Amino acid sequence: MEVLRSKLTKRKKFKIILLILVVVFVGIQFIPTKRNQNDTVPITDFMVVNTVPQNIKNTLQTSCYDCHSNNTYYPWYNKVQPVTWFLESHITEGKAELNFNEWDTYSNRRKKSKLKSIISQIEDEKMPLRSYTFVHGDANLSPKQKEEIINWVNLVLK
Repeated sequence: MEVLRSKLTKRKKFKIILLILVVVFVGIQFIPTKRNQNDTVPITDFMVVNTVPQNIKNTLQTSCYDCHSNNTYYPWYNKVQPVTWFLESHITEGKAELNFNEWDTYSNRRKKSKLKSIISQIEDEKMPLRSYTFVHGDANLSPKQKEEIINWVNLVLK
């Protein structure tokens, strides 16, 4: 009898904890987040300021602009918390490091530093992030794309 009562109380505790977790999960869905979306391309944008070949432009927009600009294309799962918080923290971090939309507001020294950083990040395979390319397979850079970007950025640096 005591064993049965112990099992019932454990089961009851488990159900209460599960119910609390479900209520919290549903509740956090109503917490609004700021979306990183903008319909206009500013005149300070990297692509506007520089003459970027179409192949490199396409690659940068696919592999970099979601986290490094003021306009992110959000996947369907962005509407689910806590995924949204995770994505927003990556985007905020990425834009703090480099925001292509604000390129022409950077000093020449900072631009040069960012271009060198782009090269090293690609060479060291630090960008795009693996957590991003895991979900966005088209953002993976092929060896040819890496070489094209690095060669073009080196030309811009001269």
